[in-house]
Amino acid sequence: MNDSRSIRLHYLFRAAVLAAFALYILHLMQQDALHYYVAPALAKWIRLCPVPLGLMALSLVVQALLGRSQVLCNCNHRLPAGFLKSTGLYGLFVLPLLLGFLLPDKALGSIAAAKKGISLSYSAMEPEKATSSRVPEPKNSITSAATEPDKTVTFETSDPYAKEFAELAKLLYAQPVIPVYPAIYSETFGAIEMFKEQFAGKEIAVSGFVYRDQTDGTSGPFAVSRFLVQCCTADATPFGIMVDPQQKLTLPADSWVKVQGKLKMVSQGGKDLIEIEATQITPISQPQTPYIYTSADSVAAWKELQKDAANGK
Repeated sequence: MNDSRSIRLHYLFRAAVLAAFALYILHLMQQDALHYYVAPALAKWIRLCPVPLGLMALSLVVQALLGRSQVLCNCNHRLPAGFLKSTGLYGLFVLPLLLGFLLPDKALGSIAAAKKGISLSYSAMEPEKATSSRVPEPKNSITSAATEPDKTVTFETSDPYAKEFAELAKLLYAQPVIPVYPAIYSETFGAIEMFKEQFAGKEIAVSGFVYRDQTDGTSGPFAVSRFLVQCCTADATPFGIMVDPQQKLTLPADSWVKVQGKLKMVSQGGKDLIEIEATQITPISQPQTPYIYTSADSVAAWKELQKDAANGK
């Protein structure tokens, strides 16, 4: 059995750890840095955590200082004996907290992308299940307006789970310059890649951070990239689309750029990938929310984003 003095000390240590976690979350909220670590859907619940953590810490402090010795409970678990074992146990919690407080809060970049392995493919399905066809356009015909889908191109798929991408592809193809909104970033490129042959030659505008293979220096082709986060940065997946800058530019890794140019197909590693033949590359500041997230309904999100863009939001 553990003596009451030992139990009281451990209660105080545990209270300090819980309070430190609560303070760290408050620190992230005050610095507006919570989005560097968790997705927005999870962040709203994380913001509530300091309350129960603080209450649990307060409860442990009260028990440690005011609890009667005969009612103190260690739940029949033997506490770590000795300084080294106790330090090792609580160090598992204290060390990550210290790193969190001492290291700067910043978005994942090229180093993390290189370790995780960047993906240049957004394919949502097997290529043979998606079909695209172009109906010959009569000479002297009037092309569709930019806000209406091009009637000379059809986007079809036999996969019921990919119909959303086919619908999105129709909306994207109708644009004179396809805007890649962060809210539906992966869905946009998923739709484009599904019908990559149809989108070849289309104009596109996309922003992201510069990623290069470590042996490529600071000039030449690069990938304009983003991290897709499902829950938190532990599951973040780096995605990118290759850019042919058409001229020698010095762009350091992790610098943020907006790229506009034409889509084309290239062969790499035995696969056909999409690439942007850049006509304009503009350095920009890192956006407040650097990561991208999945959308439950990309078609509805696209329409809403277009409406906001038309209203100047």
